Amino acid sequence: MEERHAAARRITPPSLGPPDATAEVLEALKVGAVEVRYVGGCVRDSLLGRPLSDIDLATPAPPEKVMELLQTAGVKVIPTGLSHGTVMAVSRGQPFEITTLRQDVETDGRRAVVAFTDCWRSDAARRDLTMNALSCDPEGWLYDYFGGLEDLEAGRVRFIGDPAVRIAEDYLRLLRFYRFLAHYGRTRPEESALRATAEAAPKLARLSGERVRVELLKLLAAPAPESSLALMEEQRILPHLLEDPLSVASLARLRTGLPDSAPLLRLAALLPASAEAAGRTAARLRLSRAEARQLQDYCQPDAFREMPPGQQKLQRALHERGRDLVLAQLALAAARRNQALPEAVLATARDWRAIPLPVTGADLLAEGMERGPELGAALQALEDWWLQQDRKPDRQALLARFRQQRQAAQERQ
Repeated sequence: MEERHAAARRITPPSLGPPDATAEVLEALKVGAVEVRYVGGCVRDSLLGRPLSDIDLATPAPPEKVMELLQTAGVKVIPTGLSHGTVMAVSRGQPFEITTLRQDVETDGRRAVVAFTDCWRSDAARRDLTMNALSCDPEGWLYDYFGGLEDLEAGRVRFIGDPAVRIAEDYLRLLRFYRFLAHYGRTRPEESALRATAEAAPKLARLSGERVRVELLKLLAAPAPESSLALMEEQRILPHLLEDPLSVASLARLRTGLPDSAPLLRLAALLPASAEAAGRTAARLRLSRAEARQLQDYCQPDAFREMPPGQQKLQRALHERGRDLVLAQLALAAARRNQALPEAVLATARDWRAIPLPVTGADLLAEGMERGPELGAALQALEDWWLQQDRKPDRQALLARFRQQRQAAQERQ
C-alpha cells in the first residue's frame, strides 16, 4: 500500500448521480481485483464542497481488462480513447471515465505520447497542478504526492515541478493555470510561475482555436474572473491570446451590474464595441455560427449611441431586438462608458414582454395602399405611434389612425 497523505486524511468519496451507479462500477472492477481510485476534479471539488460535474476514475489495469470486467457485470462500456487508456462506463445513466495509469514518454507542446504504468505517483506527476493530482480510494483515503491538499486549502495554484517545463509539455497549461487561478486562487502565484507563463505566451498561437475557446470561456465563467485576467494583463499574455485590445476594467464593471452574466457576454465586455473585433475573435476561437452572431450583436457599436437611451429609442430597441439582447447591450454600453443605468431604464427593459404589432402590411393593402416604399413607411409610422402609446392601441385603433393619417395626407395634396 502506498503512503497516504501525512495526516492520513479520510474523506467522503465523491458521489454523483444515483448512489448505486458508482457502487455498480466499483464492484465490477473489484471482482477482478483491480485497484481503482477517484482522481482529478471530483476529488478536488469534493474537498471544497463544490458541486461535481463528472467523476473520473483511474486504475493500473489495462483498458481491455477494464472493459472485460465491466461488460461481464452488465455495465455499458464505450471505448472513448483506447490508445490513451480511457473507457467510459455508463451505470444507471451516469457516465464514469476510467483511465489506465499513464506516464509521458514524449511531449511537443500540444500533445503527449504516453505509456501505461502501474505507478500512481508517476500518473499523478503528469498532471499540471498540485490540486489536480489528488486521488482517493473507495474507502475515502486520500493520496497526496505533491502537497495538493495544502495548496487547495490555502487557495494556492501551483504547478507540479518546474513551471516552465510543465508549460512546455503542453502550452494549454498556461491557460489552465489562469483558469484555475480564477476559480480556486486566493493568493498571488509564485513569481516563477508567472514568469514562465509570460515567457511562454507567444506559443499560444500554436494552439487550436477550439482548445483556447474552451479554456477562455471556462475562465470567464468564474465568479470573479477579472483578478486572474488582470494578472494575464500584467504578464502581457492577453495580446498573444486575442489580437484586439482587451478591457479587464469593462468586464469588472459589467460583472458588478450583472453578477450572473454568461461567459460569452463577459467576453464581449473585454472587446471593443466593434463588429469587426467580434468577427476576428469568433474566428480565432472557432465559435459556432450562433455564438459568433451573438458576439457580434453584443459588440455592435451603434446599439446605443446615447446613454441612457430615450424612452422611445429604448422601446423600439426592445421591440426589434428583444428583451435579453437589449439588457445585455445596455449593460455592455454602461460598462464600457463607466456609467450607471437609471433604474427606470432597467425596469422598462426587465419588464418588457414581446407583443407583435396588431396590423400587418396585408391590412394596409386591404385599405387600398399599393405595394412599395410607402407601404413600409406607413407601417413604420404606425409602429412608432403604437410604441409611443405604450403598445395599448389594438388593431381597430391602429387602422383608424392609419385612415386619419391617410385622409390628412390626401387633403394636403
